[in-house]
Amino acid sequence: MSHGHCHSCGEGNHSHSHDDPELGVQYMLYQKIDLQRVQCYNEAVEGSGQTYVESDTDEELLFNIPFTGSVKLKGIIIIGGEDNSHPSKVRMFKNRPTMTFDDTALEAEQEFNLHPDPDGVLEYSVKVARFNNVNSLSLHFPANFGDDITKIYYIGLKGDFTQVNRQEVVICNYEAKPNPADHKSSSVDSVHHFIS
Repeated sequence: MSHGHCHSCGEGNHSHSHDDPELGVQYMLYQKIDLQRVQCYNEAVEGSGQTYVESDTDEELLFNIPFTGSVKLKGIIIIGGEDNSHPSKVRMFKNRPTMTFDDTALEAEQEFNLHPDPDGVLEYSVKVARFNNVNSLSLHFPANFGDDITKIYYIGLKGDFTQVNRQEVVICNYEAKPNPADHKSSSVDSVHHFIS
């Protein structure tokens, strides 16, 4: 996966510059994506995201993008295909890591009508209050500008990242009513004597 792109989000040959340092700082969430678990539904060629993603049987695409921690999402940039293959709409869902097309009838946290943007200059501001504590982001592209297929070259995600610390859980078994005969330890007697 190359700079600035999420796995299966593509990069392709477009005029968007990846050398812009300000853009690189703002759109650093690509480094916080769990690349091994990214899913893309309806892509014509499985795993084609190293170049660009093209839809298969119709214009719909669905991405499930898991993060390695918690994200406060603030903005998104989408560079789509040329002519009418650019997506015309995106629907955004929070924390639905196994979302499928069957789930797209649910109400999205936010939707945007998109404009063709071959240079990646249009940023869509996300409602931050709705996109706090995001562990996974699902992006549904239901339509394009009239082509039979949809192409996506780049998805840039802007926001803040917090590493989630995983703590080991220790499970202890306790007896409802201990039976002293089951515990033949001299240390139990000495502790009992000390407390008295």
